[in-house]
Amino acid sequence: MRDLSLADDASPDTAARGGAVSTLRFVLGDQLTRGVSSLRDLDLARDVVLLAEVHDEATSVPHHPQKIAMFFSAMRHFADALRAEGARVDYLCLDDPANPGSFTAALRDAVRRHGAARVVVTEPSEWRVRAMADGWAAAVGAPVELREDDRFLCDHERFRRWADGRRGLRMEYFYREMRRATGLLMEGDAPAGGQWNFDHDNRKRMPAGLAVPPPPRFEPDAITRAVLDLVAARFGHHFGALDGFAWPVTRADALRALDRFVAERLARFGDYQDAMRDDAPFGFHSVLAAAMNLGLLLPREVCDRAVEAWRAGRAPLNAVEGFVRQILGWREYVRGLYWLRMPEYGRSNALGARRPLPAAYWGAPTPMRCVARCVDDTRRNAYAHHIQRLMVTGNLALLAGIAPDEVERWYLAVYADALEWVELPNTHGMALYADGGVMASKPYAASGAYIARMSDYCGGCAFDPAEKLGARACPFNVLYWAFLLENEGALASNPRMAMPYKNLAGFAPERRAAILAQADEIRRTLLAP
Repeated sequence: MRDLSLADDASPDTAARGGAVSTLRFVLGDQLTRGVSSLRDLDLARDVVLLAEVHDEATSVPHHPQKIAMFFSAMRHFADALRAEGARVDYLCLDDPANPGSFTAALRDAVRRHGAARVVVTEPSEWRVRAMADGWAAAVGAPVELREDDRFLCDHERFRRWADGRRGLRMEYFYREMRRATGLLMEGDAPAGGQWNFDHDNRKRMPAGLAVPPPPRFEPDAITRAVLDLVAARFGHHFGALDGFAWPVTRADALRALDRFVAERLARFGDYQDAMRDDAPFGFHSVLAAAMNLGLLLPREVCDRAVEAWRAGRAPLNAVEGFVRQILGWREYVRGLYWLRMPEYGRSNALGARRPLPAAYWGAPTPMRCVARCVDDTRRNAYAHHIQRLMVTGNLALLAGIAPDEVERWYLAVYADALEWVELPNTHGMALYADGGVMASKPYAASGAYIARMSDYCGGCAFDPAEKLGARACPFNVLYWAFLLENEGALASNPRMAMPYKNLAGFAPERRAAILAQADEIRRTLLAP
């Protein structure tokens, strides 16, 4: 189905009867913001807005069915909002027989269909699509104006200036500059509370009896139900459950989700942001990243709401600072790093990791209870919070030496909030240390003790986090020491790795050999592809 408001067919003549088409405004699926640069000067009388669901994007990796449905539903709702405003919208549905399956072909066909004099589009967020956009003018036979995506708080040039001449691009220093630039959580020239970072207050284990309000659920309306049927038919074989879909797909719903987070979970987000608990897969996290990545919420308004709650006494400073750091710090930082270093950044492999992704990541049975829990949460929810991603699935991939591109494709596929610009640097630099220390000062490698301390996953597991070697030893323990042994040449000189390598120096040759032998057995059995 193709929907062109004010017209029943899609011929150029019919489009012209609604008024001569001056500009075709191409809006991508993560640009669903009315004030996005491509729509800012929209002429309701003379312009047409194009949105397209295309097969190439839905299958660039085997995206989680909930992720595909979230994008398509949000796009269809956004198109309806534009129509209600009086805009002419050319909407290309995935199952339209005339759908050519790619952005370039869809744009070419729309230019011809409407006789558009030019195309305006906001810069794509991903390198692959940005490179594609460079060829659009030649492909469609019309000028293409590529506008800056100014919904972010740090533009490309500002990040380049900050990064210029720095040996290490540490997020913390970027974050402090952005605090000064935006005034968020500042008291004059000083940080609120006298310090920039309250992370040391945000590492508590979640008590078993603590009630955790769940994120709001948004029941599918008729538009979303139609999308769910389409996705089930076309992409039901992808990893991930589609039933239980409840993502916000309109700005109104996204604002309600923000309201609920600020009212119900923000106050305890700081204390428990690193905690993992069996019966609380979302914890006190906001689960707003997907809505922000779609464009339904803007980063500044989300930060402002959190800061307002602190100033009104409804949330403590450690919670609000930790939340703002996730957006103003990490989110803006990884985007800046992505555009500064791509495409070369994604090709690095500092530790030479080459092993294939284990089948357990796709839901194959595993006796490692923490892995099974996080993967099943991911399958059911298209979501896991940052510690589940970094310290369980990410840590395991790091310790096991899984090839970065395989891990990154998995993260990009399975999470609703995973777009390459945010997923790749976090996975490549933070989880896998594949960039050799551009992002992190040391690998985020940890033994089973960390998971035991920050979760209840170890209860009932086949392995014991207190055992270091042998049949009952937690695989994270064995793999941790094997990782240090196998990467001693690359890591032993790192000052932040001095303590573990000092401990390793005391290991007898027989113990070292036993660790490496058991690590190989774990990779051959538990981590088989």
